Amino acid sequence: MRYVGRSTTLPQAAGRALAPLLAPAGDEHPWTGWTFSAGWGSRETLHVTVVHPELVVEVGVDVARDSAGRWRHPARWHQARPDLEPTDTPRFVSGSTD
Repeated sequence: MRYVGRSTTLPQAAGRALAPLLAPAGDEHPWTGWTFSAGWGSRETLHVTVVHPELVVEVGVDVARDSAGRWRHPARWHQARPDLEPTDTPRFVSGSTD
């Protein structure tokens, strides 16, 4: 699993619909203990709950990436796809714009 970016804040209705589909991850999650910033170049950290990576969602992103391959701008929420499994989606390939 590789961190490639963050999303914009979810609309309240989307957050309420998404919450029952997510389960907090335990200490075995590779990102446990990480800190995440509030925005590009910001030192403000966010309170996050790391979840099991089992839910597929659609997001919109632009092509701007930093030198580590992370999206420079937040992904925009589209919809949850509970009809798909993570194995149904293509793997992220560094440098790919697909």
